[in-house]
Amino acid sequence: MKYISTRGQAPALGFEDVLLAGLASDGGLYVPETLPKFSAEEIASWSGLAYHELAFKIIQPFVADAFGDEELKEILAETYAGFAHKAVAPLVQVGPSLHVMELFHGPTLAFKDFALQLLGRLLDKVLERRKERVVIMGATSGDTGSAAIEGCRRCENLDIFILHPHQRVSEVQRRQMTTILSDNIYNLAVTGNFDDCQRIVKKSFANQDFLKGKRLVAVNSINWARIMAQIVYYFHAAITLGAPGRPVSFSVPTGNFGDIFAGYLAKKMGLPIEQLIVATNSNDILHRIISDNNAQQESLEHTLSPSMDIMVSSNFERLLFDLCDQDGEKLSALMADMDDGSASLSINQVNKLKSLFSSARADDATTCSVIERVWKDNEYLLDPHTAIGVYAAEKCRKSEQTPIVCLATAHPVKFPDAIIRSGLESPSLPEHLADLFDRPESQYVMEATMETVQEFVTARI
Repeated sequence: MKYISTRGQAPALGFEDVLLAGLASDGGLYVPETLPKFSAEEIASWSGLAYHELAFKIIQPFVADAFGDEELKEILAETYAGFAHKAVAPLVQVGPSLHVMELFHGPTLAFKDFALQLLGRLLDKVLERRKERVVIMGATSGDTGSAAIEGCRRCENLDIFILHPHQRVSEVQRRQMTTILSDNIYNLAVTGNFDDCQRIVKKSFANQDFLKGKRLVAVNSINWARIMAQIVYYFHAAITLGAPGRPVSFSVPTGNFGDIFAGYLAKKMGLPIEQLIVATNSNDILHRIISDNNAQQESLEHTLSPSMDIMVSSNFERLLFDLCDQDGEKLSALMADMDDGSASLSINQVNKLKSLFSSARADDATTCSVIERVWKDNEYLLDPHTAIGVYAAEKCRKSEQTPIVCLATAHPVKFPDAIIRSGLESPSLPEHLADLFDRPESQYVMEATMETVQEFVTARI
């Protein structure tokens, strides 16, 4: 399988090169030239498979000959053996035909573990094979950083630099990053917001002269392998609930659009998905684009759901590529308009977008009321991001007969402020993190400029 850039000016690459490339050389994002398609009979035959076995069925076509079948099976079995629940991504019913899929049983208690535990292992194999050392540089609004560090820290062939917005992630999120101490791990607390961090990372990928001949590798969801791994749990949930015999809908709390883009791909690959619902907080640019064709960037708010405090949704470009009929020139022009705040979609593009996605937004007060209500009704504790997903599911669902799955993107223990504001007690940390607040931390606070960050990186590689 070959991968092409959304901007249309970069060479097509195989999986191994895309894994290491991050952004394409023309500034675009890589997508598969063609998608694998699965028949209803194939999907039905996967009922009862263990999670890692299902992952092999879905991921193998994307990997092609970069990894042998037995090698890939071994990597996937090892990846998901470390999750704390035997089902890996269990479903919990919290309302009539409304289910929560718990994606927080990995080592860092967030859905990012599904992709980054796999990405770290794939990178390790490829870099060892190539005898190459690389630099990982990533931006996080909370969960990607700890999942990337945890997934990659055992790899001997890389240095890791993770940027997070200083004092704008929860204390648990910060400590999960800053308490992993190693000579090749650097946590950079940037005095700005997530979009500032993401901008620095993107510009660094565009011009890598500061790296002394080494290359940058992306761990953000601009890396295709992240999206690929996330497709699997849509199939897992739908099959558990009776697919392909009946359709399933999904509500996805999202800021960077990667998680729900994986659901969009799952639908294109043959999964019978009735609805895909985009759930956002007050930083609602995705909701405004879908509902009102309004792509105007507004001031970023600091909310109780910090992992969605994002105004520039990187992975939305991959969807726009499809809305532009996979025309790289047309997409490049649209992205330039988005950068200067003048973008608007055509009537045909808006209609197509609305046919693919529903959307809703929830502010902090609404988020807390949902957390409180679901606890009162079910004694089930939601994290604030998942609460927004539940709210959007209830607000947007078109059919009471179709089961709807809300993706639970993180464990509520990571967001005690939201739980306490909801009038409830924050849960205790799980056993493997019980001493988190006693562990020593290491982080570097710095200005939100590319020059400052790049000078820091250059001095340490």
